[in-house]
Order: sequence, then structure tokens, then C-alpha cells
Amino acid sequence: PLLPSVLVSVCCCLFILFLFLSELTGFIATEIVNELYVDDPDKDSGGKIEVNLNISLPNLHCELVGLDIQDEMGRHEVGHIDNSMKIPLNNGDGCRFEGHFSINKVPGNFHVSTHSATAQPQNPDMTHIIHKLSFGDKLQVHNVHGAFNALEGADKLSSNPLASHDYILKIVPTVYEDMSGKQRYSYQYTVANKEYVAYSHTGRIIPAIWFRYDLSPITVKYTERRQPLYRFITSICAIIGGTFTVAGILDSCIFTASEAWKKIQLGKMQ
Repeated sequence: PLLPSVLVSVCCCLFILFLFLSELTGFIATEIVNELYVDDPDKDSGGKIEVNLNISLPNLHCELVGLDIQDEMGRHEVGHIDNSMKIPLNNGDGCRFEGHFSINKVPGNFHVSTHSATAQPQNPDMTHIIHKLSFGDKLQVHNVHGAFNALEGADKLSSNPLASHDYILKIVPTVYEDMSGKQRYSYQYTVANKEYVAYSHTGRIIPAIWFRYDLSPITVKYTERRQPLYRFITSICAIIGGTFTVAGILDSCIFTASEAWKKIQLGKMQ
């Protein structure tokens, strides 16, 4: 019977086309595979981590704002100014601090304060908004969702102006390897925070914004992968072969049923 055979052939062709397009989409698309291991991935960094900080203090003059860096290797730097910029806000009453600096791969802290100012103000206002705090290379990959800028948008404008702010960070090394084998090194982090009023030994309140950090020994690695060509070809061959095999069986069944029906009809006529 011609019509059933044509229908089976058309259905098979459409089915093959559908599966072929599905396999082609999977072959073209890349997948991101992640793994965990214990290591320092960026051994060529010299034991340093690059930090990008962007923070606004709308009620503190720029001449009072400074960045201090301390760590367990003995580093104690007050008023770090390299690769930093202060932008006046609110007609000079506030300040936006942008800094790019490096820290050692040991526990420590960096903090925004008035410690480096020539004369300490009476009531420094540490209310702030954090626009950006990131570590290492910038990663913009759609399939990777991580806490690379976990403090973005942190708003403390309604806090006690004289309160100090502690952000406790757990930094996790992250490696991203693309299809070409090129690796980029970034860092994710988790954060906890608290507010408190701190007094100096003279009894004055000297608030600050502290970022205390520690490094995790666990590294997260993301690797771009694509389905191998041989697997794609194997899948296509299996689709075509399997479809035509099933089509042959269906066509044979239809033909057999049709012949049997004809014989039944002829038997009734006789």
C-alpha cells in the first residue's frame, strides 16, 4: 500500500530531523563542569591577591578617608594611596573611594577609616554603600553563578553614624578554564557582618569599616567542555539507523496486515 508507506517515510524523516537538531544543539553548546580540590591554583601570583574596592561614604569628607592594610605577615600600612581615587560627593560633604590594591594570601584585614587623617574629626560618620568588592580577575560567564561580588549594594546609610562595621570574609579561590585551555583566576567569598561602637584608649569613638578575610584551602574549578565530534557522529548514525530499522518493521507490519485484510475480504466475497 503506497499511502501508509509514504506516511511512515514522512514521519521517520521528521523524527530524524528533530533528533538531529537536538543533537546538533547539544554538540554546539558548551557545558560548564565544576570540581573541587585542595591547592593554590595561581602559583605565579607571588602570593598576592588583587582587590577592587568601590565604596561611598556620603557624610565624610575625602581628606578624612583612608585605607589601611594589615595581615599576619607583619604588613601594617596606614593610608594606602597607590592606585586609589577619591571622588567628592554631596558638594564635598561626602566621598566615593575607589581602590585597586593587593593583599597577601594570609589572614588579615583592610579597613576604610580616618586613621590616616592629620586631625581626627569629632564625630566621623561611617554610614556607607558598597558598590563593589571583588578579588582577582573579573569573570563574566553566563553559566557560572557565584558570589564574586557578594557585598555589591550593601547599604548601611540607616546605621548608627558612629558605629564600626565588621565584614568577615571567607575567600574561595576560583579557576575558570575556557575551551582553548586559558585559565583565569578569581575569588568568590562569603560574608558575615556586625555593627558595634568602638572606643579608643582615650575614650573617643573612632569608627571604621573593616574587611577581615581568611582564605579557604578549597579551590573551585570551572571547565568549559564540548561534546566530542566522534560522539556526535555516533549519535547521528544511531538515530538514522534506529529510525530506519523501526520504520522498516512498521512498514512490514502494515504490509502484512494489509495483505491479510485483503485475503479476508476475498474470502468473504467467495
